[in-house]
Amino acid sequence: MSRVPIPRHYGLDWLRVAAFAILIVYHVGMVFVPWGFHAKSPHGADWVVLPMLAVNAWRLSLLFVVSGYASRALLTRAPGVGHFVRQRTLRLLVPLAFGVTVMVPPQSWVELVTQHGYTGGFATFWTRDYFRFGALGGIVLPALNHLWFVLYLWLYTLVLGLAVLAIRWQRAQALFDRTFAGIGLLVLPAAWLVCIHAWWFPMGYETHDPTHDVMAHLSYLPAFLFGFALAGSAPVLAACVRWRWPGAAMGIAGYGFILAVELGLDGNAPRWVYPLYGAAHAIQQWGTIVALVGFAERHWNRDAPVRHILTEAVFPFYLVHQTIIVIVAYRLIPANLAGGAEFAILVTATVAGCWAFYLAGRRIAVLRPLIGLRPLPHSAKAAS
Repeated sequence: MSRVPIPRHYGLDWLRVAAFAILIVYHVGMVFVPWGFHAKSPHGADWVVLPMLAVNAWRLSLLFVVSGYASRALLTRAPGVGHFVRQRTLRLLVPLAFGVTVMVPPQSWVELVTQHGYTGGFATFWTRDYFRFGALGGIVLPALNHLWFVLYLWLYTLVLGLAVLAIRWQRAQALFDRTFAGIGLLVLPAAWLVCIHAWWFPMGYETHDPTHDVMAHLSYLPAFLFGFALAGSAPVLAACVRWRWPGAAMGIAGYGFILAVELGLDGNAPRWVYPLYGAAHAIQQWGTIVALVGFAERHWNRDAPVRHILTEAVFPFYLVHQTIIVIVAYRLIPANLAGGAEFAILVTATVAGCWAFYLAGRRIAVLRPLIGLRPLPHSAKAAS
């Protein structure tokens, strides 16, 4: 494939930062909704589901699109595909191993203590029970939890490396440009997602177990590959700009239908509604992604002094944020605060804790690879 460097797309950087900011608030919301989570507030409320569903359909698919775009930029700067895959493996699997070993155990311990009657302290759990490579209280340990995204990103990177070696990429890129530079940008991916959510897996859910998660792979791997091809396609980026308002209308219409079902049927939808609900989910998912990429290309593709530190901080934030949420939620349970106060404390504590984790880790050379940051240059190491 072409080695022409892909210029940095500041608009997609801003999208990535915004998506992870939404992720923090979303995971705080998981403490209050009736869905399963590692720590639950005694002040949960059904209505919290409604704002969660405004972003639930598209937030992760958008991250895979942006990750695919960034992978194309990294590959064009690498000496070869093998070097690219090795570098991505180090940048992803080292933080994944660190996260599973250090970041995730407090989440599993809180879940076992609060929901499954586990009586041991955290030290006992971490040294005796966590690395059992089996189930405890119905929870498989050691656990991936929120770090499934990092594992999937690595697996898709391997698929991408094989695809680049096997496919005549110039022809594939030309086909991509012809297919998605027009109305096909809105119609074809949306139709594929309708098949997934309305036909093959109506009201299905992701398992985040890579060996038993067909629905997620059918959605996220194409999104990742789409982002990779998008990075080399000026015509499709232009189409995203051209179709951004229809995409936004699709996203609003899809969410509007979901909202009507949730409010009108009080969460007890008959089975005949499932395909329609899934189709609305798919339309909301893809329409919103096209709209956001279009707005990022048209209006947000400009740099700012704070962008560099925010884009660097995203991965460390992602590694630690859910652990902070779960621990703080657990500590707040005895306080019996109002739900609004709990939410405010959780958001504030999570953002502050993430910044502390990032700012401390970035200064210590040995910690940087563990939290997903590039190693310091030799001169910077000496200064540190």
